[in-house]
Amino acid sequence: MTGPRKPSLATVNIELSPEAILVKAVIEGNHDQFAQLYDLYAPLVHGILLARVPRNEVDDLVQDIFLHALKKLHTLRDRAAFGPWIAMIARNRAMDFHRRSHQMEEVTDDLRSPDTSGFNATEMLEIVRSLPDAYRETLVLRLVEGMTGPEIAARTGLTPASVRVNLHRGMKLLREKLGFREGL
Repeated sequence: MTGPRKPSLATVNIELSPEAILVKAVIEGNHDQFAQLYDLYAPLVHGILLARVPRNEVDDLVQDIFLHALKKLHTLRDRAAFGPWIAMIARNRAMDFHRRSHQMEEVTDDLRSPDTSGFNATEMLEIVRSLPDAYRETLVLRLVEGMTGPEIAARTGLTPASVRVNLHRGMKLLREKLGFREGL
């Protein structure tokens, strides 16, 4: 007598995530489905780039990244990992941008003031960009792109706990750079 029979691959019902279904459809030639991936992940890519490159370069880079992703989609090993994959492409493209441009603007001390009413969006963004990578990226995705913590985790591949820590620590550093004291 033999033990319980294992189901064959033909009988196993593998449930794919909506993301994996879209990736599979695009790989199989339905390029119209790529628009849905774009709609889902453009805010993520935009936020990652906004945290790293000059604002006037972001929109063009977003388009370049998605064109690159479309061409290289067949190389994606885990179809359910499109979010972390395109996030990595965006981070790499931002690093490439800085390697090519060699023009980095530094945040100067005269931008730091406890009175934030005089800050414009560009100055605030430069202060956020002065934070460590993990904090600035999650802050931009939350504060600029409007993503929730769970959305950031799902799209970047980070754990929800890591996102919470990054947001908490990033906000603390941002408050310090803006001149706010603890308890305010």
